[in-house]
Amino acid sequence: MTRMQMKRILLTLAIVLTAANSLFAQLPPDSVLRRYAAGMLMVGFKGDSVTEDCDAARYVRDLKVGAIVLFDIDATGDATIGSRNITSKERLTRMTAQLQAWADYPLLIATDQEGGRVARLKPQYGFLPTVTAEYLGTVDNEDTTRYYASRIAKEMRESGVNINLAPVVDVLNHDCAAVGHYNRCYSTDPQVIVRHAGWFIDENHRQGVLCTLKHFPGHGNAIDDSHYGFVDVTNAWTPVELEPFKMLIDEGKADLIMTAHLFNRNIDEDYPATLSSKTINGLLRKQMGFDGVVVTDDLYMQAIRNQYSIPTALELAINAGADLICAGNNISTGFEADRPFKLVEMIVNSVKEGRISWERMEQSHERIKRLQEKINQ
Repeated sequence: MTRMQMKRILLTLAIVLTAANSLFAQLPPDSVLRRYAAGMLMVGFKGDSVTEDCDAARYVRDLKVGAIVLFDIDATGDATIGSRNITSKERLTRMTAQLQAWADYPLLIATDQEGGRVARLKPQYGFLPTVTAEYLGTVDNEDTTRYYASRIAKEMRESGVNINLAPVVDVLNHDCAAVGHYNRCYSTDPQVIVRHAGWFIDENHRQGVLCTLKHFPGHGNAIDDSHYGFVDVTNAWTPVELEPFKMLIDEGKADLIMTAHLFNRNIDEDYPATLSSKTINGLLRKQMGFDGVVVTDDLYMQAIRNQYSIPTALELAINAGADLICAGNNISTGFEADRPFKLVEMIVNSVKEGRISWERMEQSHERIKRLQEKINQ
């Protein structure tokens, strides 16, 4: 080896070491890293009440997760009515109040209250009946949609739930196993979708409940269900499916947007939407102008789990621009009590090893903080 070659090697090594030292010098203490990582999680737990030593207490009081997601049916257990978190309005109200008491920050508490087949607050638990989005879109009457939306929002507020994982703004296709088949879409017409979704959001906002547009960039024409495996919508998806999202963003009515675990070669030839920088950072943020909170659909759904390890999926989703990572612990891949803690460690390790930038963490932290401030307005 010549002297010149040795100098080049030493110079390269010095540059690498300088870059590494710079990276670690810029990182905050581990406690801050863990707090920011936990703030990016939306997690679920078992039980319709909480105690000082329950999982929910550990997630909120000790770990300080950003969001809790509530269900009424435990899909990891016997899947019967009232087997998870929601069994009555009174118990739900007590539980959410205790969760907020444990939090030294405005805790986001979410559930899916679309109406119709997807309604966690059911008449069986003492809540008012709801109707499907498709029914409302077919009737196509503002007063009717506002009436049902206001009832939903009022009961959510009274129960201490401040995030509605609704409305669905996908286009209607009854062949869609996960969405259209259950009448979760307002219409095939983007204008009808936007009208009714806008009225729904207005009534939720009147009660201090924020809303989530789903499922970006359009799930309506997906025939298969991403809960159970890989779904490719390349040949079925059309750009029209973006229109409801774009119009509602432009109207300032998009609090959160949920991504779909769908592979769409029209947008990204390599990754499904949840893990795709082209979809989130490129299409949704830069082209469509959305700078609010992006929440993933559950990262443990088989469309993701069958293709990627969870650490890899986490890195891809966060680097793609996702702010809240949903791990509801309530799907076919099973419940794991320590899952939120493991996810935090995965994120922290990825930041320390330079695979997720601290700047990316700060971006999500600021977006989530703005969302929390909207709830308190």
